[in-house]
Amino acid sequence: MTSDIHVDVRNLSFNRGDRMIYDGLNVSFPRGKVTAIMGPSGTGKTTLLRLIGGQLRAEKGEGEVLVDGKDVGLMARNDLLALRRDKMGMLFQTSGLFTDLNVFENVAFPLRVHTKLPEDMIRDLVLMKLEAVGLRGARDMQPAELSGGMIRRVALARSIAMDPELIMYDEPFTGLDPISMGMIVRLIRGLNKALGLTSLLVSHDVDESCAIADYLCILSGGKVIGFGSPEELKNEGNDEVKQFLTGDPDGPVPFHYPANDYRQDLLGSSK
Repeated sequence: MTSDIHVDVRNLSFNRGDRMIYDGLNVSFPRGKVTAIMGPSGTGKTTLLRLIGGQLRAEKGEGEVLVDGKDVGLMARNDLLALRRDKMGMLFQTSGLFTDLNVFENVAFPLRVHTKLPEDMIRDLVLMKLEAVGLRGARDMQPAELSGGMIRRVALARSIAMDPELIMYDEPFTGLDPISMGMIVRLIRGLNKALGLTSLLVSHDVDESCAIADYLCILSGGKVIGFGSPEELKNEGNDEVKQFLTGDPDGPVPFHYPANDYRQDLLGSSK
């Protein structure tokens, strides 16, 4: 029986050097839904995606990251690679296209590396993925000829080439104009519905994330401070959650970094 929980993070602690990123983090991401992972800068949102994908691993005894019930941190290398290949897709913040390959070859790359499909089937699959993102007609173009929005859409086509069950997006809206951003928003929502994906989306764009997410996961201080639908958190979230969603400079999260009294500092610097 398939669980309703696709990714389950249990009592996760993680540090970078002396800096604490997560302190007993517990959060579950439901299957078949879009969940936006949000929070102030430096709270470890991208780090969480890397832990789920196995690029980073917590030390033994510092919690679990379960994907389909299997602890990613304990997987052997070959098992982890198989999980990424067969079950996961990733849209990187930089898109990560191969600059010396055209659009078609970029999308075909994972199919050629990870499968033994005949070339005519690969061709059909690539054209289907490009059609899904509206770029079938751009198959022969080079990445240098594409706009920022087109590059992001090609990267999205490549990330779904292997028909993953889980897809992770790292800042998919960064650097896009409003039209391109609107296209990506519709694509993420549409693909999630059409393909039955579980989508985890890291973003600082509150309006766009709220427009497509079934749930918001707000991180701060190494823990989850809010999890629920956008409407629930806007209306019933705590003060810190509401401050983040509204962008209010006055609230639990201060604008000023802790410092000595301003007047004393000025007087002291004039001596």
